Amino acid sequence: MGRKVTVATCSLNQWALDFEGNCERILRSIEEAKAHGAKYRLGPELEICGYGCADHFYESDTLLHSFQVLRNLLESPVTQDIICDVGMPIMHHNVRYNCRVLFLNRKILLIRPKMMMANHGNYREVRWFSPWNKLRQVEEYFLPRMIQEVTGQDTVPFGDCVLSTKDTCIGTEICAELWNPDSPHIQMGRDGVEIFTNSSASHHELRKAGQRVNLIKSATTKSGGIYLYANQRGCDGDRVYYDGCAMVAINGDVVAQGAQFSLDDVEVITATLDLEDVRSYRGELCQPQLESEFKPCHRVKVDFSLSGCDDVYLPTHQPIEWHFHTPEEEISLGPACWLWDYLRRSGQAGFLLPLSGGVDSSSTACIVHCMCVLLCRAVEGGNSRVLEDVRRVVGDESYHPQDPKELCARVFTTCYMASENSSEDTRNRARDLANQIGSTHMNINIDVAVKGILGIFSAVSGRWPQFRASGGSRRENLALQNVQARVRMVLAYLFAQLSLWARGRPGGLLVLGSANVDESLTGYFTKYDCSSADINPIGGISKTDLKCFLLHCAEQLQLTALRSILAAPPTAELEPLTDGRVSQTDEADMGMTYSELSVIGRLRKISKCGPFSMFCKLIHTWKDALSPSEVAQKVKRFFRMYSVNRHKMTTVTPSYHAESYSPDDNRFDLRPFLYNASWSWQFRCIDDQVTQMAANRAKH
Repeated sequence: MGRKVTVATCSLNQWALDFEGNCERILRSIEEAKAHGAKYRLGPELEICGYGCADHFYESDTLLHSFQVLRNLLESPVTQDIICDVGMPIMHHNVRYNCRVLFLNRKILLIRPKMMMANHGNYREVRWFSPWNKLRQVEEYFLPRMIQEVTGQDTVPFGDCVLSTKDTCIGTEICAELWNPDSPHIQMGRDGVEIFTNSSASHHELRKAGQRVNLIKSATTKSGGIYLYANQRGCDGDRVYYDGCAMVAINGDVVAQGAQFSLDDVEVITATLDLEDVRSYRGELCQPQLESEFKPCHRVKVDFSLSGCDDVYLPTHQPIEWHFHTPEEEISLGPACWLWDYLRRSGQAGFLLPLSGGVDSSSTACIVHCMCVLLCRAVEGGNSRVLEDVRRVVGDESYHPQDPKELCARVFTTCYMASENSSEDTRNRARDLANQIGSTHMNINIDVAVKGILGIFSAVSGRWPQFRASGGSRRENLALQNVQARVRMVLAYLFAQLSLWARGRPGGLLVLGSANVDESLTGYFTKYDCSSADINPIGGISKTDLKCFLLHCAEQLQLTALRSILAAPPTAELEPLTDGRVSQTDEADMGMTYSELSVIGRLRKISKCGPFSMFCKLIHTWKDALSPSEVAQKVKRFFRMYSVNRHKMTTVTPSYHAESYSPDDNRFDLRPFLYNASWSWQFRCIDDQVTQMAANRAKH
């Protein structure tokens, strides 16, 4: 009958500027799509060059090499007899655009530039690309000579257009256009477009997947249609992890779903759907277009059908329930996949982590263990590319990982760096966790190095600083803590470079950091201490979520050592012990709890609150626990700490982006790093409000 279509979308683990690898993965996805009978294949945003090229988009080389890859795709026999939809940057009239290129049988059908740019949070697309603002307008694009030689075309349509096949009509959206209140699919659907496609480079954030799925479902609930969603997956060279979730939906129902987290470089999702289901759905809901100013879509026609002639017996995909991961599962999967991409692509031989026996470093350790679990499962499932990468990382061509603990011993080194201020409890907790996850563990005492550095200072100054507990000043106390913390950083890098050499193995180790998002927010860490590392998988995750994650690991991975870690109060252990017990705790030092910090962090970033507006919100949120004057003290203490320590964010270790209130200074949270830390005007407004509230209560 010619009404059932098989379409394909995919998640690809592309890498910025890896043109050879990106081309190979694109061809593999097209080959898989064809093997499943698909006549249309959709790929992620800017898949040819990789989404994360950043200022490399300015370079003519990036445009040149993208066209060279496009030529290879056009010439490949793999791309014959299927409409291929690929993403790349293109310059038109000396303006750079983020584009989709649709081609079939060595002919380019159309080029569709992105119309609504992502320019918030981690995204800076307007820095490199211009939006196509000419609604419903199409111009001629003159093809480069290398493409003309293959296609025999001089020009192709470039602009806001849709593709009309012999049996249906296909319209394009690109990433952020779906999230826009005036999404293109709205007008396209009203003009008879039946298949919508969305090519994305959408990164992972905790609890975000549901928003994405709901947007796609609602896009076709209102006026019917088929929606294909493609996304990048993996670490393409930056702080974000693109989390897949390729899917196909029809009339408000998801009928095919890809994985959110996976070690597969290529995942293709196909679905067979009945166009008559779209037409029947719209027949009752959609009325004829009555607007006098309505502009129809510019249609580019192609002599090609997505459906076959005899498809009566072809089964169609039915609605499915989407499985969403819990936040604890997301932490165990997303950062673990990100770490693996970074490790295999960096050419290093493993990781080194200073393991203190606290919640943060234990969380980083558990994420590495989760990575090893995923690797063993992938190899067991027959993933030959993962096996090849594992063998290259460990330097053994015959190695076949089966046990996560044994793999962990090969790629993960942990070290407990004790000082005279360290307790036996934290030493034992670090040792027990290392034993359970299988890491190669070392105990290192840093006292000799600390005393040596202080000896140099004493020889020059004639003074020997003392801890506060021994009568020292606040300056002395803080300096003595910082010396210990910074010695640990120096030793971490020394052991990362030479520990494999000492064992007779090639390669070096990447140093992992373990400062959480709340500590970064307040600056509750020493600049250039163990928080200074190569990468940090938990730097975008709150302490509250990390505790839940460790409980999840204790239950699901039988890591019983985590229970004593969770029961212990968070401490830096940089001040002298009292009767062999820890006297210093993080929350006492900061003057607020980690749960309070999470609330404050969300108000500062997500709700865009300064000191006064934050106070005005918190007097209601915390009214059952704190008086207005106590709330005022918390707010003022936070902003003092935040502003005094903001300079630390300029050198903070690159961290996995997982939280919408991250203070990452690189791109996500752009702020000054030199503040007037008195906040005199703002704090006076808070004090005036507290006084007024007290006066009003006195009247009543």
